[in-house]
Amino acid sequence: MYTLYSMRRSGNSYKVRLALARLGIPYKAVEVDILQGESKTPEFLAMNPSGQVPLLEVAPDRHLAESNAILWYVAGGSRLAPEDRVEHAEALQWMFFEQHSLEPNIGAAYFWLCLIKGGRELQSHALEDWMENGYRALTIMERHLADHRYFVAGHFTIADIALYAYTHLAEQCDYDLSRFPAVRDWLDRIAAEPGYVPMDLQPEPLVAAQ
Repeated sequence: MYTLYSMRRSGNSYKVRLALARLGIPYKAVEVDILQGESKTPEFLAMNPSGQVPLLEVAPDRHLAESNAILWYVAGGSRLAPEDRVEHAEALQWMFFEQHSLEPNIGAAYFWLCLIKGGRELQSHALEDWMENGYRALTIMERHLADHRYFVAGHFTIADIALYAYTHLAEQCDYDLSRFPAVRDWLDRIAAEPGYVPMDLQPEPLVAAQ
């Protein structure tokens, strides 16, 4: 059985939990609170030198980091991971977009505005850029979704999971999604997918990180 080290309030961690739930794959959940420095302990750094979550133990003493890499691993061989050469590349295209254009802006805004006490004041100099660039990313997604129900292959894939994680949090950190009706409809479709779990669901059993 997999062991997943993740933080419940982390969008990147949520990607993996959502994929595992959609695929019906059981796993042992270990909560790691990065805000309390639990990902910087010698024990955790021995597993993942970058000191980040999520982290998936796929075999004894063998771990995978980086949320989108983990998505490809757990979804391999399933309908969530396109095998057609072009669709596979298109999924990668959107997942690179998520890490380059979405997560550094909406993800950063969510982290500082929603998770860090006083974060708005601490990062007031960066907020304008996050909003501008985040809205630019949402506009690109809106254009695509105006003609597509999903991002790749005409059905729900890990590309949708990667993009959903932080997009569905956007309104919590000052983004106005009323400007993006196609994005809002897509968010509703993802939430209606079989096996969907909300971000705040605590997997069982939940084991505290040591």
